[in-house]
Amino acid sequence: MSDALKHECGISLIRLLKPLEYYKEKYGTAFYGVNKMYLMMEKQHNRGQDGAGFASVKLNMQPGERYISRVRSNKQQPIQDIFAQINERINETLREHPEYGEDVAAQKKNLPYIGEVLMGHVRYGTFGKNTIESVHPFLRQNNWMHRNLILAGNFNMTNVNVQFANLVKLGQHPKEQSDTVTVLEKIGHFTDSSVQKLYKQLKAEGVSKQEASPQIAERLNVAKILKKSSRDWDGGYVMMGMLGHGDSFVLRDPAGIRPAYYYKDDEVVVVASERPVIQTAFNVEFDDVQELEPGHAIITKLNGKTKVTQIQAPLERKSCSFERIYFSRGSDAEIYTERKDLGRLIMPDVLKAIDHDIQNSVFSYIPNTAEVSFLGMNEAAHDELNRQKREEILAKKGNLSDQELSEILTRRLRVEKIAIKDAKLRTFITEDSSRDDLVAHVYDVTYGVVKPQDNLIIIDDSIVRGTTLKKSIIKMMDRLKPKKIVVVSSAPQIRYPDCYGIDMARLEDFVAFKAALALLKEHGKDDILKQVYEKCLEQLKKPDNEIVNVVKEVYGSFSYEEVSAKIGSLLAGPDVQAEVTVIYQTVEKLHQACPKNRGDWYFTGDYPTPGGNRVVNRAFVNFYEGNKERAY
Repeated sequence: MSDALKHECGISLIRLLKPLEYYKEKYGTAFYGVNKMYLMMEKQHNRGQDGAGFASVKLNMQPGERYISRVRSNKQQPIQDIFAQINERINETLREHPEYGEDVAAQKKNLPYIGEVLMGHVRYGTFGKNTIESVHPFLRQNNWMHRNLILAGNFNMTNVNVQFANLVKLGQHPKEQSDTVTVLEKIGHFTDSSVQKLYKQLKAEGVSKQEASPQIAERLNVAKILKKSSRDWDGGYVMMGMLGHGDSFVLRDPAGIRPAYYYKDDEVVVVASERPVIQTAFNVEFDDVQELEPGHAIITKLNGKTKVTQIQAPLERKSCSFERIYFSRGSDAEIYTERKDLGRLIMPDVLKAIDHDIQNSVFSYIPNTAEVSFLGMNEAAHDELNRQKREEILAKKGNLSDQELSEILTRRLRVEKIAIKDAKLRTFITEDSSRDDLVAHVYDVTYGVVKPQDNLIIIDDSIVRGTTLKKSIIKMMDRLKPKKIVVVSSAPQIRYPDCYGIDMARLEDFVAFKAALALLKEHGKDDILKQVYEKCLEQLKKPDNEIVNVVKEVYGSFSYEEVSAKIGSLLAGPDVQAEVTVIYQTVEKLHQACPKNRGDWYFTGDYPTPGGNRVVNRAFVNFYEGNKERAY
């Protein structure tokens, strides 16, 4: 993606089902879980570079012995930093006590971070300062083991105000109005309540206070706690938690917006945001890794029993299609195929734009995430070239000389690496006064392969703001003096803000929205903006279950192709000599390529939860009033 986007976080949970001695004997180290967690977090580095955190719980520890460890970092390389801290702490203790070296029981008792339940998190902050307090996991401490809650997640809630008010009604005094705090305190409240009720029940049964603790751990109903806690949540989320005594859970939102996968055998229970992470870290097959169904939680009790349980009734499945287009690692077998299909399916529109002139066309891509969709487009272009060669041969009805036949058969698709990203240069783009000139040189081009009669086709996985295209890529392409530049987006037009974890908050940032505004002005329909503004204000007065997205009316007067054409003119600018055409994937073909992940609200405005409709209307009000605040 040429426009940098911050986006979802990555989660990792490991529950070791055997004693640490087992892993020492089989794998040579009691740090098996810590080592696997490091690998899983590094394999999800693509999901978060603003911060990272790790936490562990040791099972069945005695009073006075530490059983929870946590470390977080917001350094430039946060994963490396937290594991450097872990290693230093462990090595320091081993240097002071070399007798712990082969004694697993002593290691568990005295070394920090090694435990049977481990949690890892990589963070992309969608807004706010990237302080250490914003980095997951979050810890809610209590002197009762069962009331300690460690929480991390990949989530964004749209109704924080409602959740905050509900906490106040419960008698709490939350320290801030954020989705992280409200979620943590909500789960914490119902955990406290459940523990207290169980204590009273056991006391009535004649169980002493000290004897009650293990029985509370056994009877605590985590599923019930999650059902009560998540009843009023509106958003996209995968919530991961550990209780101090060792129960763990991962809960996915009812629409399946955010992704979660799990694997279980007789040694481990593993959960992560992406399937290949588990496959690579534990060397298991594609079919061994299961997707956590929407509205369900995978819960592992202290005794190791694991169960997948429905927590909230699933809604219509709206799993984020941006995961497939861009965010997730392309090494997933399904995602790789889907991205190729996205490139293949858009080829008919490309052929139309170049009048099927394959011979005088150069095909390329914007590195690096568009490479797989480029392969699909490339295969479709090869099919078209072969069709053209076959038709030309058949049309001659055998009246071909060997030289003519050889010339036809040796025609090749002209595929070149045109755009080259200068990664080092980007780190210096900081000062506003020189930003534009530097941005213009983030990409360099390969000279000498494009001729004046050529079409230059270059595919990106998505075009969000278009800033880098306008200020850098198209201008650089134009230096090659092609006849025509065709910019292809394997994703549809991004028209609406996301509010479930991707950092796409303001309408005015989207080049599609800018194109719609320009078209309205050109056609003398500016009054539509005021009408939509007034309708948005009325919508915001309604309860969530009645609110609808009226911002769709901004685009209602124009066809998809008209908006794409206007985007092309906006991105080209007056200085570009070549004709510039922008082609976007259609929503229909997106669904054809990604049939199981149909979350498309940023393209269509069809939000999967009521809170999304409130956010988009608020975003338009903010735009119209010139308010730069976020809509959620």
